[in-house]
Amino acid sequence: MLNNVNAIGPEQPDQATGEEKVAPAALDKAYVAKATKAAVEFESFFISHMLHQMRESTRAIAPDDSPTKDKVNQDMTDMVDNMLAGNMAQQRAFGVADAILRQILPAPLNKAG
Repeated sequence: MLNNVNAIGPEQPDQATGEEKVAPAALDKAYVAKATKAAVEFESFFISHMLHQMRESTRAIAPDDSPTKDKVNQDMTDMVDNMLAGNMAQQRAFGVADAILRQILPAPLNKAG
């Protein structure tokens, strides 16, 4: 008896009307904007952390007299890496933000933009 009950999810059309059901919160433009901003910021954090780990690996194998081991150079490259990560995230270069948005927004609203 319960096997005949069909759950209507946010992406499935309503059986009676043929219209798509959309989560009420997703219709709010402020919610979409906040979700997009958070997803892009997470992608920026992800890229920044990845670049930081790559620099740390380079510093670990570099000789002691290498410019990469100089503290001033480390601070500057860390700052540049953070700026680069922010720019790459704004372009959604890695697709992390898009993947997050596909998970939290209904299909009509999760288009890359």
